[in-house]
Amino acid sequence: MRKVLLAVLAMAFTLSLAVPLRAQGAPLQGGAGQPYSVEYYYKCQWGHQQEFLSLFLKNHYPLLKKVQSTGRILSVKIETPAYHTTEDGRWDYRVTIRFKDSTAATTSNPDEEAFMKELWPDQATYQKEEQRRFEILLGHWDLPVTDITPKP
Repeated sequence: MRKVLLAVLAMAFTLSLAVPLRAQGAPLQGGAGQPYSVEYYYKCQWGHQQEFLSLFLKNHYPLLKKVQSTGRILSVKIETPAYHTTEDGRWDYRVTIRFKDSTAATTSNPDEEAFMKELWPDQATYQKEEQRRFEILLGHWDLPVTDITPKP
């Protein structure tokens, strides 16, 4: 009986290796050349939400708009929740960026440094303010998202 049980377990283990693992959740985003969306979440220290937003709008949003003017980014949307959640699930701002494709979303932009110098000639102040923007964050995460709305 013991040999039969071991044989069955060995066979079950072998079969489990042959079955591809499937991730739960939404399917991958569209194919090559299709728009690619990423949500960027920011959780601020209590009492510093407005300071963070002011610094974001001054020192990061113009860069996003500049990149958008090149076609690398299709759209930028900034949102804040209307109600509160648990502290574990709390976020203060969500920035959704729709890139022209996955390559634009996942590779560095070779023009970004030049854009930053063009937009903020006083790099010392820019760097100091960007450092402060990240000092007041408790958390930041990026979440690629897939629109799975059925087509009519």
